[in-house]
Amino acid sequence: MTAHDDSDVLETQVRSALSDLAIADWEWISIDPQYGDTADFCAQYGYDLPHSANTIIVASKRGAAAYCACVVRACDRLDVNRRVRGLMGVSRASFATAEETRELTGMMIGGVTILALPDDLAIYADQRLLDMDYIILGAGSRSAKVKMPPQELSKLPGLEFIDGLSQPAG
Repeated sequence: MTAHDDSDVLETQVRSALSDLAIADWEWISIDPQYGDTADFCAQYGYDLPHSANTIIVASKRGAAAYCACVVRACDRLDVNRRVRGLMGVSRASFATAEETRELTGMMIGGVTILALPDDLAIYADQRLLDMDYIILGAGSRSAKVKMPPQELSKLPGLEFIDGLSQPAG
């Protein structure tokens, strides 16, 4: 299967998840894949960084392999060393590599979304996302984004909103 075929399958899974979860008021934004990275997307398409939310896969770095997905505003820094490590119950954690992310989710960096993750993966979302009127998430590929109200994330099974999951960058 080619990367393009994978993208089509993932985008179909994301659209199905939006429908199955009865997510309201979402908008599909088709983009040029070269602008799949969040900062590039915002600059090219005129969205502001705080409204973009990155889905980041975090991996344990000692002991048995463990992973989770974290969703934070693109302008914030995920607190991996304290908050996420504690949530995972591991002694060391770090961002998963692009290869680990692709192996675990089937998605490339710049397209990772919480809307098509493996069922057994813990998902944490920063509480501050709920302060936004909308957020923009990856859509499973680097060719699209999904704009939606952040409150709708609560419909995802197993998603937990966490206070202090990230800190303002800078």
